Amino acid sequence: MDPDARIESVATPVVDSTPRRSRLRLPLPHRRSPRVDKHAEMTLTGHLLELRNRVFIAAFSLLPGTIVGYLFSDRLIEILTAPLPAGAKPLHALGITELFMIHLEVAVTAGIILAMPVILYQLWAYISPGLSPSERAAARPWVPAALVFFALGVGVAYFILPYATGFLFGFQSDQIKLLLTAESYFGFVTTLFIAFGLVMEFPIVLVLLSKVGIVTSKRLRSSRRMAILGITIFSTLVTPGADFVSPIVMAVVMYGLYEVSIVIIRMGGR
Repeated sequence: MDPDARIESVATPVVDSTPRRSRLRLPLPHRRSPRVDKHAEMTLTGHLLELRNRVFIAAFSLLPGTIVGYLFSDRLIEILTAPLPAGAKPLHALGITELFMIHLEVAVTAGIILAMPVILYQLWAYISPGLSPSERAAARPWVPAALVFFALGVGVAYFILPYATGFLFGFQSDQIKLLLTAESYFGFVTTLFIAFGLVMEFPIVLVLLSKVGIVTSKRLRSSRRMAILGITIFSTLVTPGADFVSPIVMAVVMYGLYEVSIVIIRMGGR
């Protein structure tokens, strides 16, 4: 071979014939999906608008359940007054509009309970885009579980209702008789139901916080004393009325859920 030709073949660079534009269009493994980028670049105004839409849908979902609750309000009032002591019935209404407001209050409470699947879904739809795929996969099964826990909380509230009212009626004497009004009783009942329903979401909140690395089972175990103090104060403030039964039951339930959360989080490797 000619030496000059050999030198020329060595010195000539190899040029990639692939067009520049086609190389730039090759997919990159680290490139994010358009959905993630869109969420990451969403402005504060965009987040507020999305939150407003989610809240509007959740509030509008109360309407069908409230209508159903109002249609069956007489039957619901019978069920809710059944745990009262024998001497406490009938209840008394002191204002001309009080009877209508009682039926409306019972209907709205029924609407909240029936609309809870939609409310939970709207909450999940708002926060899920900000989670990573692994965090979404870990948290998704707990969304339907939240509905079950809320229903259990309402059931616990109805179970303790006769004991709470019996405790309060036990302070009657020959000198003082309790004239129970419908407004005060149903305000007590509806607040108790919603409070226990929301409190039962306590373990789900702890588990989800562990999925994103905020809490661990070790940290929860080391914080038992502070947790007991916080649970006691919270139960006293949240439960309506001045009876000892409902705050004690709520505190016991919350602490039991706290211990269950520790076990679940530890089983999950946290």
